[in-house]
Amino acid sequence: MPAVVLQMSCVAGLLGVAVLAIALGRSKSSTAVVYSATFAVCVVALFGSIRGLVGGTVTASDLTLPIGLPWLGAHFRLDALAAFFLVVVNLGGAAASLYGMGYGHHEPAPHRVLPFFPAFLAGMNLVVMASDAFSYLLCWEFMSLASWALVMTHHRVKANAKAGYVYLVMASFGTLALLLAFGLLAGPAGSYEFDAIRAAQHTPYVATSVLILMLLGAGSKAGLVPLHVWLPLAHPAAPSHVSALMSGVMTKVAIYGFIRVVFDLLGQPTWSASVIVLFLGGISAVMGILYALMENDLKRLLAYSTIENVGIIFVGLGLALAFQANGMKPAAALAFTAALFHVLNHSFFKSLLFFGAGAVLNSTGERDMDRLGGLIHRMPFTSIVFLIGCIAISALPPFNGFVSEWLIFQAILQSPELPQWGLKIMVPAVGAVMALAAALAAACFVKVFGITFLGRPRSPAAEHAVEADRYSLSAMAILATLCLSAGILPGLVIDALSPIATAILGARMPMQADMPWLSIVPIAERRGSYNGMLVMVFVAVSASLAVYFIHRFASHALRRAPAWGCGFADPTPAAQYSGGSFAQPIRRIFGTVVFRASDHVDMPAPGDPRPAQLRIELHDLVWERMYIPIVGAVGYAADRLNRLQFLTIRRYLSLVFATLVTLLLVLAIWS
Repeated sequence: MPAVVLQMSCVAGLLGVAVLAIALGRSKSSTAVVYSATFAVCVVALFGSIRGLVGGTVTASDLTLPIGLPWLGAHFRLDALAAFFLVVVNLGGAAASLYGMGYGHHEPAPHRVLPFFPAFLAGMNLVVMASDAFSYLLCWEFMSLASWALVMTHHRVKANAKAGYVYLVMASFGTLALLLAFGLLAGPAGSYEFDAIRAAQHTPYVATSVLILMLLGAGSKAGLVPLHVWLPLAHPAAPSHVSALMSGVMTKVAIYGFIRVVFDLLGQPTWSASVIVLFLGGISAVMGILYALMENDLKRLLAYSTIENVGIIFVGLGLALAFQANGMKPAAALAFTAALFHVLNHSFFKSLLFFGAGAVLNSTGERDMDRLGGLIHRMPFTSIVFLIGCIAISALPPFNGFVSEWLIFQAILQSPELPQWGLKIMVPAVGAVMALAAALAAACFVKVFGITFLGRPRSPAAEHAVEADRYSLSAMAILATLCLSAGILPGLVIDALSPIATAILGARMPMQADMPWLSIVPIAERRGSYNGMLVMVFVAVSASLAVYFIHRFASHALRRAPAWGCGFADPTPAAQYSGGSFAQPIRRIFGTVVFRASDHVDMPAPGDPRPAQLRIELHDLVWERMYIPIVGAVGYAADRLNRLQFLTIRRYLSLVFATLVTLLLVLAIWS
């Protein structure tokens, strides 16, 4: 069976499961049946895409269905790039389905989730395989609407209704940008098939316009700053396993769209295009993690962290564009492979972290970290796997996040060989921004784990928390294992990604399987290498020796003492370090510029029994200075245009006549 036929059969299976979920309705068995069936279909699709990518069987697998536009049909294609992103989609779908077998039983309205969950996965699969503009846009809209329905699961909550509205508006804006981009690519001939677009010659004006439109269309779905505003609203509103799919998988489908058009369909890029991508990627990386550091809502924090990681991926893609434009194929292959590696890594650890946040939310009913604490004693397994996710996303060895970011820094070190002075200055600056973002990410997730799992419970809900169910724990354990495996055996992943770099760029990184001791070498051994296995062995041996010497030579006497309270008695858990106090130094450094942060202190006079109060005021400048004026302008225009509803028939006919004349004039001038 051709690979594309197998994948399309799995898509049909997912759509069938969605219909089955509707038929089951509110049946008690619906949760188990739907998630089990979705898991089975995703596993089949996952192994099919892995076989195609690793086995090299995906070369030219095409399928045309007699649907869509009458003269075009619906074209679907499975090549190395699509196979890789299908691995990301279906691995995330399988993990979320396994997690949902347990988590779904706590869902108060499962009938609002179950039909759209497999449909959402089917939509993402179809987007990745679409091979003509019409099919791509149709599947993109299907994916967006299915995910919007999942965001609106608890639509009676006012904040969720706002999240759904903002998400729908941003999704519509993104689709409009993609529609214009494909219109420019199709050109006067109207060739909507990707093969025809790929073979056509595109002028620099068209190429630049398409790049900007793709950054708007795909970037809005991926979460690039300043198009990120829907993420911190939609992710907390959706159920946690859906949040994991939206953050860990759907944003990668948007990145796939950007890669497909900019790297594949547009042809040879110009170096100036890379400057735009590098700038947006660097700004997104540092702004995303600064937003995350200021947050106390666990799921909003993880949503903001997604913006940072999307920025890191776009930095890698921008470097690949710069090197490719200057004919530096080995460096371009390194940057491109690093970006794809981070796509895979982020899908692992961000899904793991959202699963952990969902387990905490189910057990405590709380997302506010300042009302948690001490969960390591109540939820020990969840705390361990969540810690693995925190280490991985902080880019610390020997886990996977370190490898992909290290590869991007290795690509940055190749920038002195670029001939353009603009890039010679831009690339090191972006490297410094990435280094800052990496340090802030480590601080952010020290805060997340410390405030959530360590210390003492700050609320009765945290004090009486219980461990998650076995399905949720199994899904988290699998992802934690993948985070470690990709970190200690990165050469296997790099070699698996090499067919994509070869097909897109005409170059690849050196074969890592030939390197001794499972090391990875980005360019040449004399320039730098890394061995994840040796790092893990070193960490394990060092930690074991430290534990041995402490237990061997330290005092065996058991000593108990009250918690240190800076010289004061510490009778209440509220006196512990909080998320706000942890972020205060960062807020003092960056807050006045980025957030216009201000502290308002209400200190009663001596003798006044009122408690002292500290209120921290933060502003989202992107929302306030960009989106609120747009909302006001749209409202003003709508009020003015509302008069059109009350015209007479004569005026309506006059308006139609004037519109037709205007359109004819435009066509005459255009031709």
